[in-house]
Amino acid sequence: MDLRASYSTERNVSPPNTSNSNDEKIANRFVQFWRHTYQRMGFQKGYNFTLFIIFAGAIFGFSLARLSFLNISGSASSNYANGTSPGEWYWTSHGIYRIGITIHLATILPAGLLMVWQFIPIIRHKLLMLHRINGYLVITLVIISNVGAIMIARRAFGGFLATQAGVGLLVIISTISIALAYYNIKRLQIDQHRAWMLRAMFYLGTIVTLRLIMILSALISSKMSYYDTTMTCGELLSILSTNQKVNEFYPECGQPNATADTLAIVQAKFGSQPEQIGSALRLSFGMALWMALFLHTVGVEIYLNLTPRESNRLRQVSYEKQMEKGLSPAGSAGLTVDRWGDAEPWQPLRGKTEK
Repeated sequence: MDLRASYSTERNVSPPNTSNSNDEKIANRFVQFWRHTYQRMGFQKGYNFTLFIIFAGAIFGFSLARLSFLNISGSASSNYANGTSPGEWYWTSHGIYRIGITIHLATILPAGLLMVWQFIPIIRHKLLMLHRINGYLVITLVIISNVGAIMIARRAFGGFLATQAGVGLLVIISTISIALAYYNIKRLQIDQHRAWMLRAMFYLGTIVTLRLIMILSALISSKMSYYDTTMTCGELLSILSTNQKVNEFYPECGQPNATADTLAIVQAKFGSQPEQIGSALRLSFGMALWMALFLHTVGVEIYLNLTPRESNRLRQVSYEKQMEKGLSPAGSAGLTVDRWGDAEPWQPLRGKTEK
């Protein structure tokens, strides 16, 4: 036997790679923890829980961060008067616009905090009465908040036609979605209730995406020197505090025939003078609103079309519940495409479906 060869072979044998095995153990533990977490909350798929964390978390976090705005004009530095875009408080500090912003904030912020709980499966399955009560609260709050939004749309971020049209469209589609969701659940059409409530939530979540697009657009446009908007002399005075500053920077406001409604051209420049920041934000608001509406409208339809299995399962559950209640036609008692469109008549599956 060649001892040198044997020794060489043993010397060349590599020890087991413990780092890879440790990494695999850590990864497995994380996967197990993640799966345990979302299953305890009633989610069947990990991607559903991930999307819930992203989108519901965004709405919940945004609403939580804006709760200080409920203090409309108080002494706190985080109140609405101090935290809103420069120039907005000039209009919303009094009259119909003060009423409108108060109604809007007092209802939409609680609605944003309550809305996310409607999409946690364990609450729907184990605490159905809580789900129903919370749903009625959310519907009521959103409808009232839409009234407030319409009241302030004329002056919101300049009140340009693009802004008014965007706010009006958002109010219309969110209200219609909620109404259709309510009608379908009353008819026990759970699959359509899910679809329309998801649409309503995504539409209302537009306001979060809007803020991101608006700020990004304001930063980009500020790098260019040829963007500007108009503000009234009254708005400028509310921002700059003294007539001396207003007249110095905006001579048109110092003319003998100038009034509070006289318009002055204000450069859109984010990060400099406060009135220029307000100009940059109102320049971007309408565009950001329409872009966010487009992204959310397309996004929710993509999600609904990518989850047909869940929709079919809920359609079967709807069929069974409608059979129990004597609703006709069972499986299509709500607003379904086979009743109102040219789709093939829906056929139920055999056997009971897991709720």
